Amino acid sequence: MSTTDGSATATAAATAAGGEAEGGSGRDAIVRAARRAFTLRPYAEVTMRGIAAAAGVSPSLIVKRFGTKEALFNTVADFGAAADALFAAPLPELGRHLVLTMVDLRERFGGDPLLRVVFSLGIEDERTLLRARFREQVTDRLAGRLTGPDAALRAELVAGQLLGLGATLSLHRPDGAGAHAGAERLADLYAPGLQRLVDAA
Repeated sequence: MSTTDGSATATAAATAAGGEAEGGSGRDAIVRAARRAFTLRPYAEVTMRGIAAAAGVSPSLIVKRFGTKEALFNTVADFGAAADALFAAPLPELGRHLVLTMVDLRERFGGDPLLRVVFSLGIEDERTLLRARFREQVTDRLAGRLTGPDAALRAELVAGQLLGLGATLSLHRPDGAGAHAGAERLADLYAPGLQRLVDAA
């Protein structure tokens, strides 16, 4: 990423993925496992024991760090840190920064920080919470930064394109063209469309 200090970028990326930059003591693994679990199964079917097994930690460590399954779900359903990393660039550079940050977060932590809002299989209350959090923490936040007409609409379209990028990279992994293109090439091709929406051109 070209717009932030390297160490700050690493810290923001780690936090966005639900982990800690260094010495996470299993927290990042827990959050990754929980994100997968809550994405692939309804909330009622997810167990702390199953998450612990997937993360390679003890159930007691999850309880110590998060307390309850509900608290862990709320951590997974928080898009704020991912938005911090995604939007950490001036508007004239934001399109490229968005692409590079998305790719960086996926590569560092093995998952897309936004796609759980699309693929969640939870009950209606859970899906509603995810959508509401996504709108507040990602779409509305971006709309507040944009200038010019139709800021809310443009923000929704930018968010949709970011979700589309993540879905495409997931769909065609590990041997798709996107997996071999590299972040800079992806940004060359994908960022101009995002930047046009940011600029209201």
